[in-house]
Amino acid sequence: MTSLDQLPPQLSGEQAPRGVISALRLAAREAAWLRAIGLGEGVTVTVLRKAPLGGPLHVRVSGGAELAVDRELARHVDVEVEKA
Repeated sequence: MTSLDQLPPQLSGEQAPRGVISALRLAAREAAWLRAIGLGEGVTVTVLRKAPLGGPLHVRVSGGAELAVDRELARHVDVEVEKA
């Protein structure tokens, strides 16, 4: 298990590692907001890009939506890395 901010991003021409969200270690209000935008337990997520200097992550969720996620929030999202 790792956190979303530690999931490696997709590299040019390669399949990115994917993770399944297992827990949101956040205050109830923040966790509810992430679930409302599609980042809840059981959702498969792929990190497409990481902004430099600690900026947000560009992620794609299993439903196809792409989102920018604050890196500090991503540190509190636990994911199980899918085996290739």
